[in-house]
Amino acid sequence: MATIVNTTEEEPMLAVVRFTAELAWADAGADVAEPEVTRLCVEAQQHILAGRWLDMASLMLASADLLLQSPRLPDKDKDLECILAIICNLVTKARSQDEALQIAELICAKLTHQPQDKPALRLKVLFSLYNLLGSPYAKAFVYKKALDLAAAGKAADCIIPTFKNIDSFISDWGIGKLDQRDLFLVAARILKDQKGMNKDYFNFLNKYLATFDGSGDDADAIGDAKEEAVAAIVEFVKSSDLYQCDLLNMPAIAQLEKDEKYQLVYELLKIFLTQRLDSYLEFQSANSALLKGYGLVHEDCITKMRLMSLLDLSTRCAGEIPYHAIIDALKINDDEVEYWIVKAISCKILDCKVDQLNQVIIVSRHTERIFGMPQWQSLRAKLGVWRGNIASAINTIQANKVTDDASQGIQGLMIR
Repeated sequence: MATIVNTTEEEPMLAVVRFTAELAWADAGADVAEPEVTRLCVEAQQHILAGRWLDMASLMLASADLLLQSPRLPDKDKDLECILAIICNLVTKARSQDEALQIAELICAKLTHQPQDKPALRLKVLFSLYNLLGSPYAKAFVYKKALDLAAAGKAADCIIPTFKNIDSFISDWGIGKLDQRDLFLVAARILKDQKGMNKDYFNFLNKYLATFDGSGDDADAIGDAKEEAVAAIVEFVKSSDLYQCDLLNMPAIAQLEKDEKYQLVYELLKIFLTQRLDSYLEFQSANSALLKGYGLVHEDCITKMRLMSLLDLSTRCAGEIPYHAIIDALKINDDEVEYWIVKAISCKILDCKVDQLNQVIIVSRHTERIFGMPQWQSLRAKLGVWRGNIASAINTIQANKVTDDASQGIQGLMIR
């Protein structure tokens, strides 16, 4: 963020007005330019003395487009940043948060007007403005404008680093569900075409879709989420890093089940999350064109579906999975069993020991493909048992301690 250091006797805001006025009237000749520059400076002085900071912002921003496009600035980007930083600093002088928001709105409107012209500089100024604001609502407004600017100006690299903090931002801002939804959607669209950001793209799609709770308030809007719902399904199926999701529990996804256009995509997700390889192979033989249309590679899908089938076996086989069950479910040869076990362990979706003598694997942990309410209830029950066992152990230790103390006391009496 630029820091304003006053190195002249002239008020920085007045110096900006004078500079932009001279720039604006430079081609008009001295006879015309000087009276206009003087008029604007007098007007600026009146606003400063009266504390009319919103009017001052309007006056200073009037020539902002000229500044952004002028070839006459000696060190254009630095001069621009300095001038715009002085304008942004007006929000700290505002007499109320409402006035500060109005000033911020004026600045944002000007900076987002031509997003493809110096988007990185414009974003830098918006971030400076964000840091100067005190109101959480105003901060949320400016950040959303920065997102829109980054998307329109194709300056994703400047905004993506902030995404890791977006949950804490939302908590600080206290914004509602609809504002969160818009925020997540813009962020997802920014990430969509970024190389190596597929998992982040999926996460923001997930956040966006989770804002639809199936209530009457969402009845009109949820239909607009179908394309993002399909995109989330495709990203999950395509990813070699994702083996668990809650998509099936989301109303925005559930609507696809009865949608004529996207019903098969929903069925594909259901296969990956609740069924095994044989179901996928049957689906693929009937819908190979659909898979190709969404950019899904059959061999990659088979690889992922084998790992998903192994997770399904882990859920159903009570801790021990016979080799023959793995061979049957994964459609593999006898000598490939341990390869797939090692692959599952390397993907961090399975922890187990291999008993080659008895031809079984002993599972100590596995990833649940779906982690919804039933899984939470199961976890709660296990934690309840764990707490009970801990309490029982503590009681046993305390009882033994009392017995030992009593025995030592009796022995002491006998010695006396």
